[in-house]
Amino acid sequence: MTRIDDKFTELKAAGKKAFVAYVMAGDPDEAKSLEIVKALPGAGVDIIELGLPFTDPMADGPTIQLAGQRALDQSMTLQKTLDLAAAFRKTDDSTPIVLMGYYNPIYSRGVDRFLKDAVEAGIDGLIIVDLPPEEDDELCIPAQQAGMNFIRLATPTTDDKRLPKVLENTSGFVYYVSVTGTTGAAAASGADVAPEVARIKAKTDLPVIVGFGVRTPEKAEEIAAVADGTVVGSAIVSEIAQGKSVEEIAAYVKSLSDGAHRA
Repeated sequence: MTRIDDKFTELKAAGKKAFVAYVMAGDPDEAKSLEIVKALPGAGVDIIELGLPFTDPMADGPTIQLAGQRALDQSMTLQKTLDLAAAFRKTDDSTPIVLMGYYNPIYSRGVDRFLKDAVEAGIDGLIIVDLPPEEDDELCIPAQQAGMNFIRLATPTTDDKRLPKVLENTSGFVYYVSVTGTTGAAAASGADVAPEVARIKAKTDLPVIVGFGVRTPEKAEEIAAVADGTVVGSAIVSEIAQGKSVEEIAAYVKSLSDGAHRA
C-alpha cells in the first residue's frame, strides 16, 4: 500500500472525491515553489502532482511549457526536484506526491539510482507520459517493485482494443485525459466524460481521475461528480505565472478543491 492507495481508501470511507493539483517544480523559483507545494494540502489538495522540468515537453500546452522553461531558467534539475519533495516531507508525511514528466531525465540518471533516490525523497507515484505500455520493463515494473505506483494515461482515443494494454500494469489510479490535445486546451465536459469513465471502470477497480480542461470550481465539481476525482494543472500554473502570492494561489486552489469535494 502506498500513500496514494491509503488516500483513496480514506476518501472512499469519507464519501469524498479526490482533488489533485499539478504544479511545476521550481516555478517560478525553487524557494517559492516549495512554499506553494507546502500550502497545497491546507488548500484541500488530496494528491500533489509535481512536474519535472524538461526541455521538450511534447504533451504540454503553452502554459506548462513556459512553467518548465521558467524552472529550467532557474537551474531546476531532477535532483533539485527530488530535494524539493524531500523538503516537503519534513513537515508532511501523508500527502501523496506523484512525479509527472518525461523519461529522458530519468534515463540519464539511471533507472535504479533514480528509483532509490525517488523513494528516499518521498515520491509515491510516477506519470511518465512518453513511455508506452510496450516499454513497461523499462521503468513501470521496476518502479512498482520499488514500492511506487505507476499511473497511466487513458485518452478519448484509447479504444476498447487498446484499453486493456494501458491498464495492464497501471496502479494507484488511472488518469483520464478528458480532451484530445495538449494540456490547457479545451474545457472538459461532464456529459462527454461520464461514459468514458464508466467504460474504464468496467475494466479496472482502480480509481479514475479526470484532468485537462478544468479551470473553475463549478467545472471541478461537474467533472468530479462523474469520476473519482479531478486534476487541475494549467489553471493553477497560470496563477503562479501571474506572480500571485502563495496566499492568493492557495485561495484559488481552495476554491477548486471545494468544488471537487462538493461532488
